[in-house]
Amino acid sequence: MTADHTAADRFAQAMRHCPLVAILRGVRPDEIEAMADVLVEAGFAMIEVPLNSPDPLVSIEKIAHRYGSNVLVGAGTVLNVDQVDAVRDAGGTLVVSPNVNPAVIARSVAHDMVSLPGYATPTEAFAALDAGAHGLKLFPAEAASPAVLKAQLAVIPRHVPVLAVGGVTPENLSDWMAAGAAGGGLGSALYKAGRSAEDVAKAAKAFVREVHRLID
Repeated sequence: MTADHTAADRFAQAMRHCPLVAILRGVRPDEIEAMADVLVEAGFAMIEVPLNSPDPLVSIEKIAHRYGSNVLVGAGTVLNVDQVDAVRDAGGTLVVSPNVNPAVIARSVAHDMVSLPGYATPTEAFAALDAGAHGLKLFPAEAASPAVLKAQLAVIPRHVPVLAVGGVTPENLSDWMAAGAAGGGLGSALYKAGRSAEDVAKAAKAFVREVHRLID
């Protein structure tokens, strides 16, 4: 991905490369580079470090420095505009939230960062899109179902990528994508605190194999 592309361009390019976001909740700065390396080697192009991880801005800065525009990296659990600014200052280009906060979305867009807020209802989805979100994450997906997503996508504009986030595994990813999900955000099925880079690599490869089987 080239640095002179807009946020929308960078997000679209990352989605074409691999429509999966690696969510590294709990990752430490001393292990972030090893985790990022195995993810990128497996084929990931989007990495999220939730802000309730240890020293998350340090981890984001390390990934941004290591991979530059080749990886869309940023923060999850972004709840206010000050956090958006901090992620930008750390070199992040991706802002993921568990909720629809129009101020957070607008600030992300103003910084030319990718905005990916979490929603549960069509009302929230359209509020996010009105604020400028580049994509949506159905969150928590465990509280919905592929059938619910399919019904929502009857009204959500077709050009909007919707990711299923929460409880997504290599085994159920096909159900979500058959319902219309553009991809998924992967949490504990991919990484959880204390997991080795070798185990993350195995999980990452399984996810990438499955998503390419579904989209290729």
